[in-house]
Order: sequence, then C-alpha cells, then structure tokens
Amino acid sequence: MAINFLAIVTVFLTILHLTSAGDPDILTDFVLPPDVQSADPNFFTYTGFRSLVNAPPPAAFKVTKASMAEFAALNGQSVSYAVLQYPGGSVNPLHTHPRASELLFLTIGTLEVGFIDTTNKLFTQTLQTGDLFIFPKGLVHFQYNADPDKLAVAVSAFGSANAGTVSIPSTVFNTSIDDAILAKSFKTDVYTIQKLKAGFAPKP
Repeated sequence: MAINFLAIVTVFLTILHLTSAGDPDILTDFVLPPDVQSADPNFFTYTGFRSLVNAPPPAAFKVTKASMAEFAALNGQSVSYAVLQYPGGSVNPLHTHPRASELLFLTIGTLEVGFIDTTNKLFTQTLQTGDLFIFPKGLVHFQYNADPDKLAVAVSAFGSANAGTVSIPSTVFNTSIDDAILAKSFKTDVYTIQKLKAGFAPKP
C-alpha cells in the first residue's frame, strides 16, 4: 500500500512539474554569462533592431529576434521579442513555440492570423493596425499578409527568453523521416512526399 501511495504521489508531482514548466526562476537579480565579470548599462541594452530603422522592406518574410541567443541579459528574465516583416502576399508558415505563448502587436498593415487548438478547432482573425492577438503556448499557428502590395509589420512578445520555434513544414519535410512513414501518415504516396521534400531542399 505504501509503495502504491508513493508511486501515486511521484506521478502527481511529476505532472505538476510538467504543467508549470517554463523558464526556471533565478536566485539573483540577473544572470551574467561566464565570460562577463560585471554588468554595466550596455549589458542591459540591445541594439540589434537599429538595423530595421529606415531599412527597405525585405523581399520575403523576415524575423528579427531579441531572444537569449542575441541578447544575453534576457537569461532568467522569461521574456523576449521579435520583429516580423511580411511583404505583400507572404506567410509565416505553420509553427509552434514549445516554451512560450506569443503576444503579437500589429504595427503596420493588415494580417490574417490563426491557431489550432488541441481539439483541431481553428481560430482565425483579420488584424488591423494596432490590434493584439495571443497565440497560446505550444499550439500550431500562422500569420499571412493577404494584401499583395502592402507591407505588414508586427512585434511579438514571448513569455520565455528562449521560446523556441518548430516550423511544421520544415520539420516534417526537411528532415530524414522515412518517405514511406510520411506517406502513410499523410495518407498519400511516396512520390507526393518526395515532391514536397524537393521544395525544401537547399537551393544550389
């Protein structure tokens, strides 16, 4: 009986830990990288977005990130940013962020957005300049600029210093998953899978 009770408690605590998992709490005000001896105001300043000021719009969808990888001061702070630029007709393909929710603020243009919940229900919206939209943590989502002529720009905030991005098309068709497994998974044939994979092959 004691062993069964201990097993139940262990499983419960494991589930509780998983459901509350996120960036770990830190026991200091901030975390310095191993090669940095002390902090000054420059450590807490990120200038990577300056390149976007007065820059011409990109030819294809572009993400400029300020996550822990680019901005070391974010380590332990459970927050990060990204600026997303969508030329006319471009899409941010289906993807997920396994470690954070995403709060998107549309600053220029219009944007079709949507996510799919765990019951396969699709939630879509057409955003206007100034609108906010939340993508719940871990759910598959997308953004699409349906206007063929005008640029759209958005700023996204994440509840993690390292939200992670899993691109669904690239993850499925640009990895070494066996073609036969993919064909069965998508209820199609190997030839169709190989054609899809060819679209993700590196350009010569």
